[in-house]
Amino acid sequence: MAANENPRIAVDPDVHFGKPCVAGTRIPVRDVLELVQDGRSFEAITTDYYPDLEEADVKACVQYAIDTIDAEEIHVSAPAS
Repeated sequence: MAANENPRIAVDPDVHFGKPCVAGTRIPVRDVLELVQDGRSFEAITTDYYPDLEEADVKACVQYAIDTIDAEEIHVSAPAS
């Protein structure tokens, strides 16, 4: 699934300067991913931090990050000697 095809993630230029957010909220994907990176469980994120979210929303944030990385074109060049 392409990053912009996830129905649980919205990119709206009028919300958080167009940064991706959980659809129907003003919760940035980045904020959710930081909690995941800190080792918070999906249950803790939806219970303690963002009770308006479902675990499927947290999974959608992780999938959005994966899809965004997959869509990147990485160009590697040999180091100058």
